[in-house]
Amino acid sequence: MDDDTPALERARDLPIWSGPVTPEPLTGGITNINFLVEDAGKRYVVRIGNDIPVHQVMRFNELAASRAAHAAGLSPAVVHHEPGVLVLDYIESTPLDEAAVRDPETLARIVPLLRLCHREIPQHLRGAALTFWVFHVVRDYTATLREGRSAYAAKLPELLAAADRLEAAVGPVEIVFGHNDLLPANLLDDGERLWLIDWDYGGFNSPLFDLGGLASNNGLAEAQERWLLETYFETPLNDSLWHRYQAMKCASLLREAMWSMVSEIHSELDFDYAAYSAENLARYEAAFGDFKNI
Repeated sequence: MDDDTPALERARDLPIWSGPVTPEPLTGGITNINFLVEDAGKRYVVRIGNDIPVHQVMRFNELAASRAAHAAGLSPAVVHHEPGVLVLDYIESTPLDEAAVRDPETLARIVPLLRLCHREIPQHLRGAALTFWVFHVVRDYTATLREGRSAYAAKLPELLAAADRLEAAVGPVEIVFGHNDLLPANLLDDGERLWLIDWDYGGFNSPLFDLGGLASNNGLAEAQERWLLETYFETPLNDSLWHRYQAMKCASLLREAMWSMVSEIHSELDFDYAAYSAENLARYEAAFGDFKNI
């Protein structure tokens, strides 16, 4: 929303504070409104955001995934929660950017983090859990965009047909617990280790989605993608895996573009979704053009 005053007031008035606090807005969020709060010598991140059904974001799921990610050693602890509010320990750190992710040494540190996410979070997850299947998301977004008379309505049949082709190319998958939103800012470096944060879209999925999302969101070169797959799966890369991975990478780009298209007509956050849609649609079309030539 353009006016963050109600969110700020809610963060300020939480019952967990020992005295008056002054929430400071944190920039960068495009799904939530976030604040940094200092109380009794400690700092916390307050995330304000309700369920977002058009994006299949359910806060009960974010809470469960956040707790499991902390137990797995990936994320900060959950300090407090109530409907529409999640309070986490603050990690003194620097968010990565695309260039940092592409750095070979940093990329080598990210792979174990992904393995930990995929394999350890299910050991700690409690209660009902969601599945994040990108092709279902794309089909649901298609319906939402049609209903909302999106400016992209005429393009939807083409995108849906491409998604069907990509889903067939992905084929049967291994199921792990995915982060499913590997934008660089969701990776933090505290100088000693990396952290993985923001579990809005956490859910069971193929590891290929996180691997493809990491590559597409951060502009990895082909040689780095091949290294990433061989390192993650600990086996030489073959043509079948490369083809399935490329299909999932295209799907991750398509989903990001359609996420923004839906946000253009439904989100109240102050963000240039139109530019983000155009940028990601162009990236998807380039990747899909390459995929068709594999």
